[in-house]
Amino acid sequence: MVDDDLATLDPAAGARTPHADRPAGGAGAPHPDPGAAASAADGRPVTGPAGRWLPRIVIAGLVLAALNLRPAITSLGALLEEVRDGLGMSGTAAGLLTSVPALCFAAFGIAAPRLARRFGPAAVVCAGMVAIAAGVAVRPFAGGTGGFLAASALALAGIAVSNVLMPVVIKSWFADRVGSMTGLYSMALALGTSLAAALTVPMTGALGGSWRTGLAVWALLAAVAVLPWLVVVRQRAGAGRPAADGPARASGNPVRITSSPTAWALAVFFGLQATAAYITMGWMPQIFRDAGVSAGTAGVLLAVTMVMGVPLSFVLPRLASRMRHQGPLAVLLGLCGLAGYAGLWLAPGAGAWAWALLMGISNCAFPLALTMIGMRSTSSAGVVKLSAFVQSVGYLISIPGPLLVGTLYQHSGGWGLPIALMAGLMVPQIAVGVLAGRDRRIEDET
Repeated sequence: MVDDDLATLDPAAGARTPHADRPAGGAGAPHPDPGAAASAADGRPVTGPAGRWLPRIVIAGLVLAALNLRPAITSLGALLEEVRDGLGMSGTAAGLLTSVPALCFAAFGIAAPRLARRFGPAAVVCAGMVAIAAGVAVRPFAGGTGGFLAASALALAGIAVSNVLMPVVIKSWFADRVGSMTGLYSMALALGTSLAAALTVPMTGALGGSWRTGLAVWALLAAVAVLPWLVVVRQRAGAGRPAADGPARASGNPVRITSSPTAWALAVFFGLQATAAYITMGWMPQIFRDAGVSAGTAGVLLAVTMVMGVPLSFVLPRLASRMRHQGPLAVLLGLCGLAGYAGLWLAPGAGAWAWALLMGISNCAFPLALTMIGMRSTSSAGVVKLSAFVQSVGYLISIPGPLLVGTLYQHSGGWGLPIALMAGLMVPQIAVGVLAGRDRRIEDET
């Protein structure tokens, strides 16, 4: 990972407002009209009619993109048993399938900074939406496990680059209201996650009962998300090439991110919460179905888990930003996760709704991690560098978890060992969350 590539990801660094470096959800940031004149993604002001309507287009693109960053994963979780039967997958192969998101996020997320420097964040996000639409549409009909995995990787590559660049888009276009726009983005992401979990099974039935159609239909939502980004890219092209990256590169002394204990603690925290999230999205419906819950109800239970992130992803960052130490929040979320795993072990069917709620609260470690990324650096360039490092390392850490769960499930014939593993991983997540939540800045440590 090249520091210069990451340091220049903040294209508006040369034109930051006094509020630009406040953490997400910080108090006191103004909330101007979305139609007011804004700064384009290259840091230059957009004036005239475009200055009034283009920010609204960007907001629409932001919401639509966020809605598409999880359905490719949660729709598969709702129909995993049907996909396994249809493709003849073993439990290990299904575990590999649930590990592919983390692998793609780590591998393709590293490329996002260079792609953004060359083509601009908006163009890369637009291409990401195209990749999601194509991958989701093709994978059910690609033929065999190999084709399914390859098409899934295409969709996940689009998700990966968009994951990394969404915060950059927010910082570039809405530097004076990062908190509210990050909350909007987080809520849309959680909404897309829960809708795919809840609607995939009933839509599959309504469309004829084929799991292939039930998965492919989500490509339509991604295709719609391409449209606003095409408008933004055309506006950028008409405005000419962005200014040089000099201001961003000169925004502060270089930070050796790998020398920061806080950066490593935050990366491990991100990786462990991602492990828990993707195990939940990939396997929780199957846990409930094996306990006697119907496929439709299991999908709704996953949706309940995911929809908890809609309100909490807006409230939690604001609460965390007002605390000097975010460790207590990491402990609280971790304890909810441990209680949920205990319930899944002891009475998965009887208390299914309670366990789904507890797991939903625990999964809100993701917006907490995003908030801490914004609070652990003193500059925009430092936040971008920290975000890229934390997400790349974190997703690498999360790769083995879903695969190991699938292997344990296949060889043990039950969910006792997999759930014990999931509960065991929650303990170090709490520990590193306390370390990452300390009132430190990476610049002070390096």
